[in-house]
Order: sequence, then structure tokens, then C-alpha cells
Amino acid sequence: MFIRNKKPWDLPDSEVTDYKVYKNRRQFLNTAISVGLASALPSIGFAKPVDELKEYEGLTKSPFSTDEEKSTFEAITTYNNFYEFGTAKSAPSLYATEFPDESETWKIEIDGECDNPGVYDYAELVKPFTLEERIYRMRCVEGWSMVIPWIGFPLSELLKKAQPNSRAKYVEFTTLYDPEQMPGQRRDVLAWPYVEGLRIDEAMNPLTIISVGLYGRELLGQNGAPLRLVVPWKYGFKSIKSIVRIRLVEKMPQTAWMKANASEYGFYSNVNPNVDHPRWSQRKERRIGEFLKRETLMFNGYGEHVADLYADMDLKRYF
Repeated sequence: MFIRNKKPWDLPDSEVTDYKVYKNRRQFLNTAISVGLASALPSIGFAKPVDELKEYEGLTKSPFSTDEEKSTFEAITTYNNFYEFGTAKSAPSLYATEFPDESETWKIEIDGECDNPGVYDYAELVKPFTLEERIYRMRCVEGWSMVIPWIGFPLSELLKKAQPNSRAKYVEFTTLYDPEQMPGQRRDVLAWPYVEGLRIDEAMNPLTIISVGLYGRELLGQNGAPLRLVVPWKYGFKSIKSIVRIRLVEKMPQTAWMKANASEYGFYSNVNPNVDHPRWSQRKERRIGEFLKRETLMFNGYGEHVADLYADMDLKRYF
């Protein structure tokens, strides 16, 4: 007899809902609290009711979006890797409930090898750009995946305003360092603050976006609020969250995971079913909410848009 052991990412249908059902569940939860029934329900780590999140309207639909079935709102917002809040998948939704601190203005510095550096308030930074919905596949290096309806704008538009000079070969991104808000940073799990990087041509590729929301609303803390990177043809950890600095540099940045274990996590980290992780295969993935595994696609299925970036590279060496 086959006995299937439940994995931590096996979300049953009862726990995975679309946004409309989730909204009704949230309303029920609020009612349950008022009559003392909340203890009978699983806790959800949202201090701010979802309906109070800023809603984006009139979004431009992107030709880069996939028509695959989207992962559910609840799965996307409760099953996360964000080590700044803990290493368990549930930790970000439990401990990012007050993040980011709304009493403080979020600042983003853009500097380095550019002619127009600056420090910007979040609202000031985002205001000039037309927001789009980008429904992208997301493949985690751990072997699971989702389909996420991001809201954002091309990173290239932001970088053009910074006016990179001829020495700008790479872009380095840095997450906020604040152990008071991010309790996971009190442990030496990684070298804090979290740093990621892209080659300048990767950063300028039209698929690469800065995301400020998902499912029609602003980002929650556990998903990298208020703004994060999304690079859909790379493993998920390359899409750095809660960015406070974007620096144009001449030399390849030393990223957080390269510092942790460069033999397992390379700078490029393109989704590649032909290059296994040293400890597991990358040939297949488990889409959250599905039982059976599916084949992983080269460049996560975005090869027609990005393969030429690596035409002359040995992708097993430059993993």
C-alpha cells in the first residue's frame, strides 16, 4: 500500500482559496472574532485587513503574461521564503504583520556608476511609471513553483532615469537591514543585509520588473513590501524583496547566497533543468496546489526572451 507523507508545502483545497473566497473568509473571521469563534479557525498573519490594502485600477495588461492558472492569493501570501522573518515558510506571514512600519517613510537610494543618483521616497519613486499586471511563473530553487499576478513596471525604465555610465556592468540590490522589524536578521542565517545582483543587460531586459503589488493590491510585508524585484527566468531567491538601495557597479556583486555557499548558489541562478542543485534534481517541480510534479522548463519557459543573453556561455559552469 502506498502511503504518502504530507509535505509542508502540501496545501489542501480547504486552505488554498482565490482572492474572492479569501475576502469572504476574512469577513467571516472578523464576524467570528466578535462572537468568540476565532479560536476555532487557523490564524492568518495579516495585521492589516486585505481590503485596506491599496487597490490598483486600470492596470495595463502585459503581453508577457502567461495564461496559466494563477496560484491562489492565500498560497502566495502564506507560503514564502523571506529569511529576514524566519526560515519556516509560515514565518513571514506570521512575523511581517506590522511590516513595513507605516510611521516611517520608505527611502530608496540609487547610486554608483550613474550620472543621476538620488534618494527617493517610495511614492516619489513609483509615481512616474505606468503600472502593469505581469502574470509570471515563479520557480523556487527548492523545487516548487507558483504562478503570480504581479503589479509593477520595467526595471529598465527606472535605470534609464538614473543614467548609467559606461562603467555600469552590473546592478546590485540591497534589502532593508532592521532587526527590530525583521526578527530573522537577529540570527546569522545569512550575511545581512541581503544582497542580490544582475548583469546590466539582464536588468534592462523587458521581463525584469520592480513589483509593488499582486492580485490587484499593494504588496503585503511577507511578499516584499513595499517594492521588490521580479526576474521570472531565474530562481526565486534572485528576486530580492523590500529594496532600499539600487547600486550600479563595475564588478559582479557578491550576493547573499554566494557568500553562504557559492558552490550551490551561483550568481546567475537561471532556471535550468539540465543543471542539478548539488543536493537535488532540478528536472521537475511541484506547482503549489497540485499533486503531481511537472517538467521544469529551461529559463522557466522564458527562453525566447532571454536565451540570447547567454548564447556564448557554458551554463553548467556559470550556473
